[in-house]
Amino acid sequence: MTTSDQHIDELMDQYPPKPEYLIGLLQDIQDQQGYISYGAMLLASEHTKVPLSQAYSVATFYQSFRLDPPGEHEIKVCLGTACHLNGGQQLVDGLSRKLQIEPGETTDDMMFTLSTVNCVGACAIAPVAVVDENYHAGATMQKLEREMRKVIDLSSDKIMGEPNA
Repeated sequence: MTTSDQHIDELMDQYPPKPEYLIGLLQDIQDQQGYISYGAMLLASEHTKVPLSQAYSVATFYQSFRLDPPGEHEIKVCLGTACHLNGGQQLVDGLSRKLQIEPGETTDDMMFTLSTVNCVGACAIAPVAVVDENYHAGATMQKLEREMRKVIDLSSDKIMGEPNA
């Protein structure tokens, strides 16, 4: 049994073995590990007596669950109405090109995960991007590129290099 499995066993001890506890258990697993691995999903499924396919359906239905490990830094771009109208989608498109990933994906070096969210509740300062839980009002590609360089403390060429032809 791995250390991770032991931690999951400790979490499962806090929940009765009933289907109605699946979501809470999955939330705690994700809080502990940063995502829900296949092994963790299997253990949670067995513990709550929920078929694995149903547990997977639950985890993929809710946007808050993550089935792949996140990058070291997460960039969330708000696509609520105010942010969308003020350039939120253009930020997503620009970040996708720069990082060479789509929303919901993580860079190959596990440095960045790009996500979109429906609303961050900051409409007056749209568009808003959240980098590692730090809100950036009036976000632009230039501001976000600066922030990415700052959070990983690397040269701009390493992060912002154009895709190889």
